[in-house]
Formats: sequence, structure tokens, C-alpha cells
Amino acid sequence: MVKFSLFLLCIYAVEGQQRIAITPRARPAAPAVHTANLRYDVRLVQIPVVVTDPRGKPVIDLARENFRLFEDDVERSIASFTTDDAPISAMLVFDSSRSMKSRMSDARTAIEQFLKTSLPGDDFSLIRFSDHAEVLSPFTPDLGEISRQLASVEPKGWTALFDALCLGAHQVRRGRNQRKVMVVFSDGADNNSRYSQSEMTALLREADVEVYAIGLMEKPRVLERLADETGGRALWVHKLEDLPEAMETLSRQIRSEYVIGYNPGEIVNDGKYHRIRVEVAPPPGGPKVHATWRRGYTAPGE
Repeated sequence: MVKFSLFLLCIYAVEGQQRIAITPRARPAAPAVHTANLRYDVRLVQIPVVVTDPRGKPVIDLARENFRLFEDDVERSIASFTTDDAPISAMLVFDSSRSMKSRMSDARTAIEQFLKTSLPGDDFSLIRFSDHAEVLSPFTPDLGEISRQLASVEPKGWTALFDALCLGAHQVRRGRNQRKVMVVFSDGADNNSRYSQSEMTALLREADVEVYAIGLMEKPRVLERLADETGGRALWVHKLEDLPEAMETLSRQIRSEYVIGYNPGEIVNDGKYHRIRVEVAPPPGGPKVHATWRRGYTAPGE
């Protein structure tokens, strides 16, 4: 089964709290290749799909007949079709760089708003980043702990966005739920990471996670590409007064998901990347729709 989710939010650690950080180092070699987190159930691969209308509202009344699925441009028969309201493990990655100073209060409020949408069984973890990235809270069902750590964050330093995403890719595996989400919350581009964009992309491609993002003031081009690749969504907020609505939209999309299962045919451990494509046709007379899904997976090697 293929499942992906990732929440990315960063926060400043308080004294006495356990912290995990990416520290300065020499430019790393090519990142280690991890086995893709594909979960097979009687050779069934499951692909989460989110469908939205032109206003970004989830479309939740579609049937199996509205979907077609292709692997490497070969159409596969849909073997199972369900909606998914299972608990999530959400990695929140929060930008606490100097440029966030005038936006920090609104950003904290938005995250608190997102936490209020939690369901029984969810767990959350918190990363903050500025000059470097660090884990302020490991995965916990205690929303109060996330809020306490969030309240301690103060803006300073540069923006190590890529390092934060790489740290999140490693840490999200520790979530207890099968479905994992990473949400990135940032107001600018990377300017202080040790990891490169290509290294970060390789790590996130291998992680079993959906990347969602909210970009403040600047359109998050890199985050848009990552969200598209992993089946998430990136939203651009150019006015702070639009932030609550953006968070509500993001929450609805994360909680409204179809899961399509298909038989991949002969499973080959070739270590290659296999592309997945989903086509969605709305009912006659219905509005146009937009679908997001995990765009592919790397098969295990021999």
C-alpha cells in the first residue's frame, strides 16, 4: 500500500527539552537510498487521491467509475475503492527565521487552528527551522505539548528550509499511524541549508509521506513541486488575513481522501522509479476537478 502525508512546521526549542538538530557540516555525499515504503496486501497497491473543485473544496461524492489509474502509462484495473478517514501522523514544520517576525503571531494562530481539526488516534510532531532545523517535540497525541513548544518560538536567523525537510523525512517514519503527512509553513526560499534541493527531493521521494505547504507572501515554487510529487497540495497566502481560510482549506483536503487499490501485475525488484497517473472525470454537468496523488514509487532493488 502506498500512503503519504507530511506536515512541516518549525519552532524554537526551550531549555530542558529534548531536541534533535541538523548541525553544520561539510556538503554531504549523495543521500542514502531508502527502500520505498510500499505496502502490498495480496499484491495490491493503494494510492491516496484527493479531488477538489475549482475553489479548492474537496469533492467527496465520486464513484469508482470516475477514476482511471495508470502505472508507467499502462492502465491498471481498479481492484478496490474506498474513502479514508483513518488517523494521521502529522509532522509540523515551522519557519522561525528572522523574516517571520511580523507574521509569527498569525502563524502560531494558524497552527493552533489546524490542531483543532485533530481526530482520535492522531499524533503530531513539531520541527522548527531558521539557521538550522531541530525537532522540538517527537510524535505525541498531546496537543498541549505541541502548543507549549510552539509558544516558545522566537524568530531569528536565516532559512534552512531544505535541511528541515530532510530532517522531517527521517522523523516522520516514527509516527504511529500508517498515513503520514508533512505540512510546511514558510515565508521564503531556502538560503542556509547544507542539503541541496536535489538531495532533499530524493529523500522525500523515498519517504512514505504527503507534503502539504502554506507559503506566506512568496509563492512556494519548490514546495509546489514537492507537494505535487507526493500527492499533497501547496497554498499561497499573500495577505495574512487570508491565512485562516487557507488553513481551513488545507485541513479539509487532508481529511478528504479516496484510496484506490490496483494490482501492479508482475512485481519486479528493479530499483527503478515507476510513474503513477490518475485521471478523474466528474459526473456529467459537474464542475471541473483537480486531483492530487503520489506520482510514483521506487521499486525495491534485487
